[in-house]
Amino acid sequence: MAGVDSTRALSEALFAPLDQGLVGIGADQRVLVLSASEAQSWRMRAGAHWRCEQSFKPWATALTSAGLRTAQAIAEADFDAVLIYVPRQRERARALFASAARRVREGGIVLAAQANQEGARSAQADLAALLGPLQHLSQRKCRVFWTRREQMRIDTDLLTQWQALGEVQRVGEHGHWSRPGLFAWDRIDAGSALLARHLPDTLAGRVADLGAAWGYLSCVIAQRCSSVRSIELYEAEALALEPARRNLDEAAAACAHAPVIRIHWHDVTEGLPRRFDVVVMNPPFHAGRADAPELGQAFIDAAADTLEPPGELWLVANRHLPYEARLARRFEQVQAMADESGFKVLCARGVRA
Repeated sequence: MAGVDSTRALSEALFAPLDQGLVGIGADQRVLVLSASEAQSWRMRAGAHWRCEQSFKPWATALTSAGLRTAQAIAEADFDAVLIYVPRQRERARALFASAARRVREGGIVLAAQANQEGARSAQADLAALLGPLQHLSQRKCRVFWTRREQMRIDTDLLTQWQALGEVQRVGEHGHWSRPGLFAWDRIDAGSALLARHLPDTLAGRVADLGAAWGYLSCVIAQRCSSVRSIELYEAEALALEPARRNLDEAAAACAHAPVIRIHWHDVTEGLPRRFDVVVMNPPFHAGRADAPELGQAFIDAAADTLEPPGELWLVANRHLPYEARLARRFEQVQAMADESGFKVLCARGVRA
């Protein structure tokens, strides 16, 4: 409930300048909404020409269910207004700011909001550095800030730099493909690295990687497990799909026996469409800043539902997360394989009927 309330508070803050008559957006104008996660509190405001760009599958589904025209990526420009729900990750926010500056028409409005605890002052400073002086106000523990296109003094060098943040790029000491907006986008996550060290080379058959991000675990399996016939990656964040595809193409090219690779934009909590012999995962466990262990538990249920009866699940999680009881409910055998640096690796076998 706290997550829902905070999201609605952000929407109320974003639309406060309209409610107070500080900004006007006509019902027939073309409006682009970036990174919204809900629409129930504002969908009645949306005109026929409003579009929502949302790359995270559960949120895209929610926006579509609310009756809004939604896509994971929108190529159009020349919008009368661009509204931005500013994300917490600063590099991703900067990429969205550059996208807004590029797609708003002359005379149009760029309007953004972020919760104070997510770094709203820094976000406002970043947008001001890109576009010049902004108007702003505080509302519902959030900050909302805006400007018009004809008032902008765009820093073209900064615009170029921040546009590049939205592109797929090589990062990290191993030079993997990634981009801002992904979990552990510029490094190998310590939990995933621990799981990779404990995955046996004897994994075989059809493998599913749930919440695969840019594909690190799948790359490890493709390179080490010669008896794996196929690997299917399921990831809810569309920004991860192209980096994962590039990383897996490179990993498969280096293998003597390359498995078949398939990558899906999919919400794992809705279940999986086919059966597998092995599931690996480093499941999400946050909703905003708060722990949400029910997400990981939903991933465990999805794994149990999709595994063949003798199949096995390998997962890594923060040590404090309460997954053992759910695993014991869904599997005959649950074994702790590692407990190190705040993470635990668990292996479960024998799906219960």
